[in-house]
Amino acid sequence: MVSAYRDRGIPLPRRATTGSAGYDLASAEDVVVPPRSVALIPTGLKVIMPDDEFLAVYIRSSLAVRRGLMPVNGTGVIDRDYYNSPDTEGHILIAVYNRTDASVTVAQGERVAQGIFHEYRRTDDDAPGSAERRGGFGSTGSS
Repeated sequence: MVSAYRDRGIPLPRRATTGSAGYDLASAEDVVVPPRSVALIPTGLKVIMPDDEFLAVYIRSSLAVRRGLMPVNGTGVIDRDYYNSPDTEGHILIAVYNRTDASVTVAQGERVAQGIFHEYRRTDDDAPGSAERRGGFGSTGSS
């Protein structure tokens, strides 16, 4: 839990069924997404992962089909080193675009996305840069 949301009673994500791949992520507060606009939905959560994992964030189909919200970047990728980044504390935010002509309200506690953990591999000649992550949404550079 990020510190700003620690005492707000936010439930930890869980899988809805034994066959679910994703952990449901809910909105930590009410958010109004204006028509044809982008908004960030706070979850109040952060996640720690092993060196070879990332968390992929997928919008819930009910939000896309019934409410007209779509993910800004298709799939969100939460890198392992985002946890406790200095500028954001690793707060997972869901970036959505409202493709409708009416405002859409996302209520506090409403499930908005699913987080699925993925392992990844590295090339034999892997040589990552030395930049230190400071925040999210493009924080490691523009190219």
